[in-house]
Amino acid sequence: MSSYALSAVLLSKLLIEGKNCIGEILLGNDFSLRHREDIHVDASKLKLHEHPDAAREIARYDGEGNYRPLKTAPSLCRGWLLRLQNMEEMVLALDFFYPAALNLYGAWLEKNLKTTLLRETLNRQSGMYRVTQQISDEQAAALIKKQCHEGCLRKTLWMAMSDQNVEPFNMNKNEIPLLCREACNLFVAQARKVVKEEKK
Repeated sequence: MSSYALSAVLLSKLLIEGKNCIGEILLGNDFSLRHREDIHVDASKLKLHEHPDAAREIARYDGEGNYRPLKTAPSLCRGWLLRLQNMEEMVLALDFFYPAALNLYGAWLEKNLKTTLLRETLNRQSGMYRVTQQISDEQAAALIKKQCHEGCLRKTLWMAMSDQNVEPFNMNKNEIPLLCREACNLFVAQARKVVKEEKK
């Protein structure tokens, strides 16, 4: 069974359980996707798309036309409706919106999701990013709050210090969480800026 077929089975199960929101997207039992803020907007008022590839373009820019380098930033544009043919097409569209989100959640449910501590991620940086190893725990915590908790919809499963315990994340009963198993390249780049600013 392909990974998309496996994810389709998982998504079908989650929808039956009433989990119909992921990030900023509302999932319909009729194989539809729309922005969750458009829940009460009549379908005729939304721009209709009928192929999962449309998700790639929808996710590319925010409502102001600005490029979205981070797919999980809370800036997905509104005003669209994806009406697809089956669960596998829904999975494909979701992969364009939030890459690997269902796979990560499925691994987490099976207790197979490997996480990487922030210090471990930073310790393997080289070249111009080696300086990120000098970030303090306080600076890292502040950056996590700004970059991750306020600027991203993912729930972080990694930590700043190796002796910290991961706090269980909160989620609504109808939510499929977007999980983050290690610090991304955008976070590392911001960590470099923080350290370089401190040295000025």
